[in-house]
Amino acid sequence: MQTTTVESLIEASAYPFIGTKADYNLLLKLVGNARLVLLGEATHGTHEFYRARAEITKRLITEKGFSAVAVEADWPDAYRINRYVRADNDDVEAIDALGDFKRFPAWMWRNADVLDFLGWLRGYNDGLGSDAAKIGFYGLDLYSLHSSIDAVLNYLDKVDQEAAKRARYRYSCFEHFGEDPQSYGYAASFGLTESCENDVVNQLVELQLSAADFVRRDGRETMDSFFFAEQNARLVKNAEQYYRLMFHGRVSSWNLRDRHMAETLDAIMAHLNIQQREAKIVVWEHNSHLGDARATEMGKQGEWNVGQLVREKYGAEAVLVGFSTHSGTVTAASDWGGIAERKQVRPALAGSYEALFHKLQPKSFLLNLRDGGKAAASLRPPRLQRAIGVIYRPETERISHYFQANLSAQFDAIIHFDHTRAVEPLERTSLWERGELPETFPTGI
Repeated sequence: MQTTTVESLIEASAYPFIGTKADYNLLLKLVGNARLVLLGEATHGTHEFYRARAEITKRLITEKGFSAVAVEADWPDAYRINRYVRADNDDVEAIDALGDFKRFPAWMWRNADVLDFLGWLRGYNDGLGSDAAKIGFYGLDLYSLHSSIDAVLNYLDKVDQEAAKRARYRYSCFEHFGEDPQSYGYAASFGLTESCENDVVNQLVELQLSAADFVRRDGRETMDSFFFAEQNARLVKNAEQYYRLMFHGRVSSWNLRDRHMAETLDAIMAHLNIQQREAKIVVWEHNSHLGDARATEMGKQGEWNVGQLVREKYGAEAVLVGFSTHSGTVTAASDWGGIAERKQVRPALAGSYEALFHKLQPKSFLLNLRDGGKAAASLRPPRLQRAIGVIYRPETERISHYFQANLSAQFDAIIHFDHTRAVEPLERTSLWERGELPETFPTGI
């Protein structure tokens, strides 16, 4: 009698990816009438993940009426892109709109795949009627404390000079620490300086109380400008707390960051619902943010994430899609703030989902995990799962980049590319061009 294996169950249900438009038909069917599609990535530097997310997003926009893209990027930096793709600023080319992405890791957004997608998005918006709502592009993250302060002040300078003076006084609380919010966080968390918490909370409250005044002017532009400013003020409040919590444990700061991103997503949804009948948003973030944390060992340690929070609020109206790879190359740094390198992705460890998928045919595939079939059930027992962020340290790979997860509870679908290549940064250094020599390169020469 033939024995049924996990491998055979997956192979019977896997839908091959060979680089055609039809590859995504099964995923579009799974999306159905969902309002949120969360597209992950197993690394922050893999070309195939960026390309697939772009192709899926194009079809969600053109065939499913999705109205915005929200990404793991700083709010003010991404809002410049939002204005460019809607022809609402002076940026002439997509590369100009990426000009505010200066901090580490710049390659996450300053890369060839993002550049191509933004060109497509601008072209699509330009082809819409003059009265049609344009597709937006928004950032969800909270690292931009100082640039968000500048954005709030610039807005108030235009609408209320006295309010701008009060805001400058409140935000001057951070001035002693220059442009390094971690220095502030360290000093405030250990009582070396007074916290700026009351100042940033009061500034957000005052701005919100003035909303009716500021948006009384007619036109969508006024509402958009206030929304941009309000989100920056909310970001400053949350970032202030985040940098204080950094020195008191990973779980609390992680949870605050992901709560902020989920709340920002809700705010974008509500803002767009005012302008159109029903907003639908595509989200691009790392698997670790978008896969339901309750299905991972981090969740058991008390962490939550965007995927969990979205599922809890939107239920079946949200579709969570993970990505994985077995080997290849990746753009990553060796240390925080380091130079982008083209590194070898080591073959996946035995006992991992990635090692299991490597055994299968086809080598690249999509698997529906929401249908409750035998393949999805076979993947419920926890296995190791790899996560490469902006830093990749293969010498400590098991500790640094693997965790236990229940894939079928974590995502609604998984897309696996067996062998992948590094995303191409717009600024390609000699270190990146040279790449990392494979481990089999002869030594002792």
